[in-house]
Amino acid sequence: MSRTIVFIHGGWVTPACWDPFVSYFEARGYRCLAPAWPGKDRPVEEIRADPSPLAGLGIDAIVDHYAGVIRELEEPPILVGHSFGGLFVQLLIDRGLGAAGIAIDSAPPKGIFAFAPTTLLSLGRILAIPFGWRKVVHWSYPEYRFAFVHTMAPDEQRRIWDDQIVPDSGRPFFEAGYSFLDRRSPARVDFAKPDRAPLLFISGEADRAMAPSTVRRMYRAHRASPARTDFLSFPGRTHWIIAQEGWEEVAGSCEDWIDSLGQASGDPLHDHVEGEFELLVQ
Repeated sequence: MSRTIVFIHGGWVTPACWDPFVSYFEARGYRCLAPAWPGKDRPVEEIRADPSPLAGLGIDAIVDHYAGVIRELEEPPILVGHSFGGLFVQLLIDRGLGAAGIAIDSAPPKGIFAFAPTTLLSLGRILAIPFGWRKVVHWSYPEYRFAFVHTMAPDEQRRIWDDQIVPDSGRPFFEAGYSFLDRRSPARVDFAKPDRAPLLFISGEADRAMAPSTVRRMYRAHRASPARTDFLSFPGRTHWIIAQEGWEEVAGSCEDWIDSLGQASGDPLHDHVEGEFELLVQ
């Protein structure tokens, strides 16, 4: 299995969100890359001061950017994405790029509806902005707290906001949110693709931005393919699952799954254990 990992961040943040995972996997001998979306390859303060390069940036342009990075590598990497990054992992794997993919609290591709009440409360205002797909959009602090970090202490919520959260392009939110209206949506994948790489879906059971039921529907949709498709569920974890307290357990489970790809087929089925996690192996 590949020893290179490409980490793909989601909306409202920069590659800095992956710092804990990058340190974890580099300490275990992996080569780790965490490229920014176009326009986000700058310090957080600069993006906040001038987010205009993000205006109009859409899913195709972002995925093409990562595809270019991947094609320059000596070996097909393992792709690990969070939130919109999880959707981009699915799209890249669908293109035949990547040795394996891990989608954490992933935004959904076309065909998977994400209209859970908490998702609408987290992101619905963005989808109502007139011509928002052309604009840079901004999140309010209450929206961020509700969607990303609602179980955390107030001082930790503020620290993450100050260190991580930036304005963003409105286009990916519109392209994903209204994908059911677009026959040629850039968010479409072939769920039954027979020769795709293995995929692991991870859900935080306390996630409000991307409801666990939505992540499970993605997992089930991709099981239309004979390729390996797995699912992990972590109780008590929010959308900030990749950096909140206990992130090491999530990283360790990713590592275990990657290791399992090099083992013989016929892995056992692990049922849900209350207080731990669920692993379903096709």
